[in-house]
Amino acid sequence: MNGLDVSGVSFAYGEKQALRDVSFTVAPGRFCALLGPNGAGKSTLFSLLTRLFTTRDGTIKIAGHDLETDARGAMARIGVVFQQSTLDLDLSVRRNLLYFAALHGLGGAQAARRVDEVLEVMDMGTRARERARDLNGGHRRRLEIARALMHDPAVLLLDEPTVGLDAASRAGIVDHVHRLCADRGLTVFWATHLTDEVWPSDQVLILHQGRILADETCADLTQDTDLRDVFLIMTQVAA
Repeated sequence: MNGLDVSGVSFAYGEKQALRDVSFTVAPGRFCALLGPNGAGKSTLFSLLTRLFTTRDGTIKIAGHDLETDARGAMARIGVVFQQSTLDLDLSVRRNLLYFAALHGLGGAQAARRVDEVLEVMDMGTRARERARDLNGGHRRRLEIARALMHDPAVLLLDEPTVGLDAASRAGIVDHVHRLCADRGLTVFWATHLTDEVWPSDQVLILHQGRILADETCADLTQDTDLRDVFLIMTQVAA
């Protein structure tokens, strides 16, 4: 499996159990939405996937690389967009990308070529010389996604990537990332609390109180009802 594979993962903060035997698989080219209320364990799971935290309880494989035994190989295959922006607002769009390229060992003509490629992918080519500070919220998010794609990852992790954006900007980014899955075979793991960002064909994980309550396509999960209603019912029943 060259996507994302999580098996039997648990994590605790002292006496507080944040994740309980979490297991799921996201196939290559799949868009998987992680839904959960505040305190469900989403942030803890993302911290484990990005190696901010580690655990001996369970295994995580990214594009076939075990995060525990081959951390370097696994981390090289993921791109991450965190909820909080980490752009250098005083640098241009291009300079932000070149700086990130250098962190991944890309330089010279290779880095310049890759910058042009990811800007084209994210429809940001005409903004290459603009300062990040001068971009609107939607374009800043596009820049962060472009940056996460610089090293050609197999798996893209996005933690609440549309928080604070207007409806049109949210819809544009959701559509764009879905197209990355379809056109480039990228595995996407998208954490959100906004059910309108999930498409019928998407894989849906519902996480509550550290446990996975559902793992199926949105269409199968909802059938003749609304995802928001299903989410509310499942998390209330499990409360």
